[in-house]
Amino acid sequence: MGILENILGLVFGNGRNVVSETAEVFRENAEAGAQRGADVQKAALAQFSQEFTNPQKGYFDRFMDGLNRIPRPAFAIGTLALFVSAMVDPLWFGARMQGLALVPEPLWWLLGAIMSFYFGARHQEKGQDFQRSIAQTMARAPQVIRNTRALQAMSSSGDDVPPDEDNPALRDWRANRSG
Repeated sequence: MGILENILGLVFGNGRNVVSETAEVFRENAEAGAQRGADVQKAALAQFSQEFTNPQKGYFDRFMDGLNRIPRPAFAIGTLALFVSAMVDPLWFGARMQGLALVPEPLWWLLGAIMSFYFGARHQEKGQDFQRSIAQTMARAPQVIRNTRALQAMSSSGDDVPPDEDNPALRDWRANRSG
């Protein structure tokens, strides 16, 4: 019985055997295929997370960004408040407008220049940030192209996807579906 057990153990036994090693020659190991698929997905998610990571700014930069967000809403709310004050207390509003009429013209020009520089500089800063983000994106383009080509090569190799004409179940399904 010892020889028969050795032969059966060799063919059907525990661990490595002829049947399991021979089967992997003709059919992919499902567990290894699933692991490769999981590795591809993990790499793709890691790449996406790197692409969409925002650079961290320092305390001063965050403070200045917050400070730069104040004037535009303040001007909008202030203008609406002027309209409301004109309706609620026209005498008070008229007195304030008479005071504004006393402001000399060069001071109005100075205010206009300050406002133009403020909003112009902000517009330029945002435009430069946009251009910088485009440049960073374009710098990553060769890596994205390489990754895309690698994924296309993996999907077009046909290792995991059987051709349509060699799939009898798919042929039967199409025949039953068409009529």
